[in-house]
Amino acid sequence: MSRALGLVLGFAADRILGDPRRFHPVAGFGQVAAKLEPRLYADTRAAGTAYAAVLVGSTVAAGVVAERLTKDRPIARTLLTAGATWAVLGGRSLEREASVIAGLLEEKDVPAARARLGHLCSRDATDLEADELARATVESVAENTSDATVAPLVWGGLLGIPGLVGYRAANTLDAMVGYKSSRYRNFGWASARFDDLINLLPARVCALLTGVTSGRPRAVWRIWHRDAPRHPSPNAGPVEAAFAAALDLRLGGTNTYGDEIEDRGTLGDGLRPSVADIRRTAALARRVSYAAAAVAAILALRPKGLRT
Repeated sequence: MSRALGLVLGFAADRILGDPRRFHPVAGFGQVAAKLEPRLYADTRAAGTAYAAVLVGSTVAAGVVAERLTKDRPIARTLLTAGATWAVLGGRSLEREASVIAGLLEEKDVPAARARLGHLCSRDATDLEADELARATVESVAENTSDATVAPLVWGGLLGIPGLVGYRAANTLDAMVGYKSSRYRNFGWASARFDDLINLLPARVCALLTGVTSGRPRAVWRIWHRDAPRHPSPNAGPVEAAFAAALDLRLGGTNTYGDEIEDRGTLGDGLRPSVADIRRTAALARRVSYAAAAVAAILALRPKGLRT
């Protein structure tokens, strides 16, 4: 019960307060990771694997210690779980960023929207016009609904505090070093592959919840299984295809990330996103997030014999 209540309270805190404004634990983890990188860096997969193992392993270990110390203290366990959940979720902030970009595009301030897109994704926005900025925002909100909300809630429901903090540590490392750049192609390999692995289940839960909360489960199921394989990511593909079907849009295309150009295929049968679709996407993401919180609470309440 403590785990389930903590997850719900932490989710409510994210919905009401958004990310902590100061002393954000995820930002602190990122600073530690950035300081450790030069000490362990080498242009090899072995060095990158050691780097990821040290950082994720120590974070999970801290979560395990926290759970053990509060084993017979339900109030403390609830509060720690709530705090960890609040720290690792980013659903409210994701919606806020989408709303800001939507507002800028509605005011036809394309340069400001280009600059703001960097808060959502690493896509090169230099030459993007309003409709392409809208597509980038819709796709980023879809993908990050899984990464920022559904995935941590699923792992929190299954594994408690270690699942919450361990997932966010791994996902943060992927964002930091999981790129196919000349520096990180080898060193970031382990972080990127581990992030793919731990998102396999949550991404598909997110796609299912997208179908349920949109009221278009058959369309979502059909387009998800037809179009997701076209996407280069095993996890972003199902989520973006599900959102495309739920919103009756056509997503995907060629994107530029620094010196990398990536073809993400075509997802969905509808029209290309327009500025108006950004707020529709954010509303769908909100519904999916609430459904994910319910799923997490159910997972946390499963019989003790089925827990880790």
